Amino acid sequence: MDKRVYGVLGISAIMANWNADFSGYPKTITSGEIFGSDKALKYPMKKMWDDQGDKVLYIKSLRFEKGKKGATSLIPRSLKERYEQLFQVEDLKKNTDVKEVLENLFQAVDVKNFGATFAEASVNISITGAVQFGQGFNKYEECEPQEQPILSPFRDATKATEEKGEAKNSTLGTKIVTDEAHYFYPFVINPAAYREYMELGVTEGYTEDDYNKFKETALVSATSYSTNAKEGCENEFAMFVETEPHLYLPNLTQYITFEKGENKNTIHISAGEVLATLKEQIKSIEIYYNPSTTEIADDLEGAKYYHIVTRKEV
Repeated sequence: MDKRVYGVLGISAIMANWNADFSGYPKTITSGEIFGSDKALKYPMKKMWDDQGDKVLYIKSLRFEKGKKGATSLIPRSLKERYEQLFQVEDLKKNTDVKEVLENLFQAVDVKNFGATFAEASVNISITGAVQFGQGFNKYEECEPQEQPILSPFRDATKATEEKGEAKNSTLGTKIVTDEAHYFYPFVINPAAYREYMELGVTEGYTEDDYNKFKETALVSATSYSTNAKEGCENEFAMFVETEPHLYLPNLTQYITFEKGENKNTIHISAGEVLATLKEQIKSIEIYYNPSTTEIADDLEGAKYYHIVTRKEV
């Protein structure tokens, strides 16, 4: 692929928790500003690829293990075990040809996009991914975490005491969500990251097909991924700026602001002047959003606008 791509992905979370810390609350920096990590965005993409039958290496998978007393437990596979399962390798320790391992790694769609750190069975490989995400900061300042008490249908039998006997009541839990948050992630795609591996003959590099596959998944993966905490999270915005290979753009999320409206929300993109100055080196600009819920306040020169759900030009 003979170009670089810069962009922004926007995720809305309505009464949902896009990315929690270990306390269960949405992740924040020291100033209290809410953000989502790049891992929170990558996981739904990897899960979607996995569900489609693509090879995904860095995703949790389970196996049964028999203990010393014959009892069976369910445990996650190690990286070595996942590699052996995915690429039908009997024992990685007996097959540590680095060229073969590299060729296999580049067959995994998550490695092809995001890179890998692979240190198993005397094979130590680090691949810098062609696709790099920044942290996704919430641009809606009125966002507030909400706690919801949840009543379990079961009592906790472990709470028994000598004085009171077994627990008589159902247990209580807590679900923590944000009332409304709007995360915006910057990203860049640099196909030149794999130039050395192409010269080694272990990959054809990051291709147009790889980019199109990433693009399609990036537009829908948050919407498609439904768990109790993630239901209510949706892809609401995407911006793809395709440029000449040697053009370097700054983080585009710094040009984006979010405004809550009574009927529709407004996303402002103030990068028009910067992009217009560099238009000779910019191949295309595509912006995806839902016109039913969102308005784009700024008209970027040369940009094409699409409905994020239907993909039809707006």
